[in-house]
Amino acid sequence: MIPNEYSLKDKTVIIAGAARGIGKGIVRVFAEAGAKVMVTSLTDKYMAPLAEELAAAGTPIETLTADATKEEEWNRTVATAIERFGHLDVLVNTLGDAVAKPVVPRPDHEEDVPFTEDDWNFIMDVNLKAIFLGCKAVGPHFMERRQGKIVNIGAWVVRRNVPGYVVWSAAKAAVHKLTESLSTEWGPYGINVNGIATGGFPDTETNPPEIVEFQKKWAAAQVPLGGRPGELREAGLTALYLASDASSFMTGEMLYLDGGLSRGMQSLL
Repeated sequence: MIPNEYSLKDKTVIIAGAARGIGKGIVRVFAEAGAKVMVTSLTDKYMAPLAEELAAAGTPIETLTADATKEEEWNRTVATAIERFGHLDVLVNTLGDAVAKPVVPRPDHEEDVPFTEDDWNFIMDVNLKAIFLGCKAVGPHFMERRQGKIVNIGAWVVRRNVPGYVVWSAAKAAVHKLTESLSTEWGPYGINVNGIATGGFPDTETNPPEIVEFQKKWAAAQVPLGGRPGELREAGLTALYLASDASSFMTGEMLYLDGGLSRGMQSLL
């Protein structure tokens, strides 16, 4: 028998940026665990099929299109969720994206395209600003109830230096520190703030086959544990722990879910 502490039955949850990838894996597990879930995404492109899938499975979800990089959109999202559910228990921030470019062109790489100010703004907005605004939007409600759980998605790259991903690494490092610092500021109000630093989790349903194949080959060379990428359900199960009562005495932690990727390359000996 599974302990009741791992159940999300009747828990109310916003999962932001969750129409595909890791977010989709979290949505599926949370719905299966009995949560009342509202999913947000910038468009309906992937969110509508996910909602149809879960409705057919008998675990329907609520959906809302919203731009998570805008404070007024976050305020609307939280107000809509409270209107639909009555209150909120959990916020999961799965927002993020990367741009692979060197900071400036390297002399020995004629093909290099430099990182631009627009690239910087995009990476910081979608990886850091959106998560900060989400936490800020749910904060007053969680404080009033003197309880609430926040799960922020970080990245394995915070532990390793990867050329071409300097700004993405910096943004994710800031997410990790935001999570740690906010846990201390909001701990006295009964709010748990934790996160998951994920490795590679290809979405075989939405990514082109050649991208999925590349991710598998890369994982074979880089991931110590089994030489494989993660599965979306595995991300969902880890998030389930952080969102459930099972983690009630944990806060300020980033759990690395990356098959050992952040600890170093697989030995070639």
